[in-house]
Amino acid sequence: MVGPGTRHPRGHPHRALPLQRVPATMTEEMTTDAALAPRRRLPLVALLTAQLVSLAGNAVTVIAVPLYVLQTTGSPVATGVAGVFATVPIVVGGALGGVIVDRFGFRLSSIVADLASGLTVLAIPVLAATVGLPFWALLFLVFLSGLLDTPGDSARASLVPDLARLGRVPITRAAGAQSAIERSARLLGAAVAGGLVVLVGPLGALFIDAGTFLVSALIVAVLVPRAGRAGDGGSTAERHPESYLSGLTAGFRFLWENRLIRAVVLLVTATNAIDVAGMTVLKPVYATTVLGDPATLGAMIACFAGGALVGSVVFASVGHRLAGRALFVACFAVAGVLPYSAMALEIPFLALLAVMLVSGFAAGAINPMISTVMYGTIPATMRARVFGATSAGVAATMPLGAFAAGVAVEVVGLQATLVAAAVLYGCLTLTPLFDRSFHGLAAARMETSPHA
Repeated sequence: MVGPGTRHPRGHPHRALPLQRVPATMTEEMTTDAALAPRRRLPLVALLTAQLVSLAGNAVTVIAVPLYVLQTTGSPVATGVAGVFATVPIVVGGALGGVIVDRFGFRLSSIVADLASGLTVLAIPVLAATVGLPFWALLFLVFLSGLLDTPGDSARASLVPDLARLGRVPITRAAGAQSAIERSARLLGAAVAGGLVVLVGPLGALFIDAGTFLVSALIVAVLVPRAGRAGDGGSTAERHPESYLSGLTAGFRFLWENRLIRAVVLLVTATNAIDVAGMTVLKPVYATTVLGDPATLGAMIACFAGGALVGSVVFASVGHRLAGRALFVACFAVAGVLPYSAMALEIPFLALLAVMLVSGFAAGAINPMISTVMYGTIPATMRARVFGATSAGVAATMPLGAFAAGVAVEVVGLQATLVAAAVLYGCLTLTPLFDRSFHGLAAARMETSPHA
């Protein structure tokens, strides 16, 4: 999620989007101080390490809990219900928890969220092994754990710009590293979860999983400094004199009134629905009916994920030297249009794997591009609530995309649905070329320069 250009787009860089900043805030003072103080990169490295550990723990939870439910109930319906209780909190926590994070500070919120998530995960194996764990109690703990995860993620994401300035790291590089860490954590967490379930069972995996959240909290508490963090100085009343409801409303109002942020979020929300449809419906059906082997789905996903990881790493290295809008459109086109077109044409399997690898590589640059845009335009005092609201909106389209794809495959067939997905993705991808709101991509990147 990064506006990766080093040059302004044609025309005045602020005409299409007046970048909204907070005058005379602690963040601006810290920026000046950071330019004079010795460079300190350890806090940023520590934060990214904590993110890796925490997200890997989340990945273990996502795999271990459904397996435990299926093992104890033998019911696919119960397993699906548990999945719903794990997904809904992402929307609720993202939409409502950001104000709390902004009020109490990013560092403190990250620590508290990890500790609370660890306790809720730990409660599952402890209760199951002692007094028993009714299904309703399991659902409650799963919901509570998910409710705390999103605010914690928002808090850590909100710390990235300040720690990047402290280390004098270009924000595009920091955002690329953050994206690479997130993708690595999911791959690592899934692999670790599979091994733990085989060795110690789902409950044992959850018991060990609880420790990952404690480790993440300790890393932030010990290695991420308290002083100078946006949102961590002064009393809560001094930082945010408005009420909770007013703060929540202000976050959603900023999200809607800022043209660039609104355009980016709407684009990602729409394309994310197609991506989820591809992951949950189109690719599995293609692997089963066209390729004739469900195992090929794993190879397709692995190639895409591997390419995305490499793309994030490469973007972290060179993204700050590239132009914004052109790369943004190109990455969306390659990541979205290309794979659905290749499946619709039923190209040979090895060629399809190559397409997935290239598409994943392009997709790996999208998240750091968008993150950089948001870091460059969102005031530090409302970062968490805007990040949370964005996550909630994007997550809300996931069930819709999967349901629509399932209905389309049933009604018009797989190939027609793949063609429609490619065409729709292509149309959405072209919007940044015609919507003047996207002209601020490179300007947003300039606002987050470590020397700004």
